[in-house]
Amino acid sequence: MKNQKVSFLLLCILLAAVISSSAQDTAKEYKTISTNSITKGKYTLLFINKDTALDATVKQRLIDAFFAVYPKESDMYNPNTAKKVTFIIDPAYDGVAATSGDIVRFNPEWFHKHPGDIDVVTHEVMHIVQAYPDDAGPGWITEGIADYVRYKMGVDNAGANWKLTEYNAKQNYDNSYRITARFFVWIEQNHDKDFVKQLDAAMRSKTYTDDFAREHTGKTFSELWEEYTKNAAITRVDR
Repeated sequence: MKNQKVSFLLLCILLAAVISSSAQDTAKEYKTISTNSITKGKYTLLFINKDTALDATVKQRLIDAFFAVYPKESDMYNPNTAKKVTFIIDPAYDGVAATSGDIVRFNPEWFHKHPGDIDVVTHEVMHIVQAYPDDAGPGWITEGIADYVRYKMGVDNAGANWKLTEYNAKQNYDNSYRITARFFVWIEQNHDKDFVKQLDAAMRSKTYTDDFAREHTGKTFSELWEEYTKNAAITRVDR
């Protein structure tokens, strides 16, 4: 019994050490390598790099993508969007990219492995343009619109081999991201050419309701999806 107590105590100490080490790794801060402020017209990008291995070409392409797409997204969807945006290349972040307010945090490891996936920028800065208030509507709409905009405005989707997800029977309209984005393209090509722009505006003004699709197309999202499943063809838009 005594040996069992000692073993249990050692196990607890080891577990506590592992948890402590994990917490320290999670909280690890990386020093800033460089900070650049670039202004073009009415937009400014503050680019903060904390990765010693960031490729200079990738960095420039991220900057170029911002100035290529953000003004267009603003003009089309929200002219009142933030005029100053911050990019942080942060090794402490373990996702691909995330946006909060007017700050986008990127995981540099993603670009080490996928240097051509520059249009992560197009998706993420659309979230800044969206600026939806809390409880504006379903999250699948938010992410579906962001990928729809990447499809429409992306500077080099082909270079990343990024495409909308082809329809299959296991999907549903609220699966989000590329599945929902393709569905939105189909709705515009078959029912309402301004559907996404109107949907985006309803989300931002917090006037979106479950009747939105019926009000703009005569059918609910479920009814539109049923039609989509029978003929999901879309006319390709290559950007």
